[in-house]
Amino acid sequence: MLMKLNPNNPIGVFDSGVGGLTVARAISERLPLENIIYFGDTARVPYGVKSPETISRYATQITEFLLRQKVKVLIVACNTMAAVAYGAIKDLSSVPVLDVVDAGARSAVAETHNKYVGVIGTPATINSNAYTRAINTYDPKITVFSQPCPLFVPLVEEGWLDHQVTRLTAQEYLKPVVAQNIDTLVLGCTHYPLLKPLLREVLGNQITLVDSARTIARETEELLRKNSLQNSQEKPSEYRFYVTDVPLRFKEIGERFLGRTLSNITVVKW
Repeated sequence: MLMKLNPNNPIGVFDSGVGGLTVARAISERLPLENIIYFGDTARVPYGVKSPETISRYATQITEFLLRQKVKVLIVACNTMAAVAYGAIKDLSSVPVLDVVDAGARSAVAETHNKYVGVIGTPATINSNAYTRAINTYDPKITVFSQPCPLFVPLVEEGWLDHQVTRLTAQEYLKPVVAQNIDTLVLGCTHYPLLKPLLREVLGNQITLVDSARTIARETEELLRKNSLQNSQEKPSEYRFYVTDVPLRFKEIGERFLGRTLSNITVVKW
């Protein structure tokens, strides 16, 4: 049951770590007047290798925390959380919830011409089969080929966005997917948009890359407009960041993701 919401309240974006900052960045670029609260669970990252029960428990904790901050919308920026715990988050939330898996799936369905779609993500996202289910909900005729890419997250966090090791890793991971004649590839992890130039180099121009950060920013705009929830205040937008550990590392890596200086970081102790 949705309560009456204040349009001047912030948008809540959450992720297992820094990756969701690509989503926060896309939202801030599309909706520059909106305030954003970002939560990164840096003490317990990575989520991609944890059990569904553990992921759901963590996601519930974070949802409760953000609802206490009086957010007007919740954006599940972590593909793993969206894939495994969306139902639990939705059941708990008194505000609208958007997630990157649904956004990515819808975009893939719109982009593909030959109905062969590839999905890359963490092992937990791929094993959950969430993208295949979501894509086939919108179009059952699409064939989905999935590939876990566990090394991409640490390589991105290391800043190796154009490194030979990352290029070779991408070639290995993508070879079996490309062999299936896909015309569209979903970047099923919020770290992966930072690898877009390298992936484009490896794949060539004939395959469309779906970046759900951009899609979800567009969906957020539509949701706010439809529900008359656009921020009407004329003061500069405010960004607050909450992490559960290593704020300095979050700041250092996060500035690459966000494309701007990161301040206003608070450590949350459970």
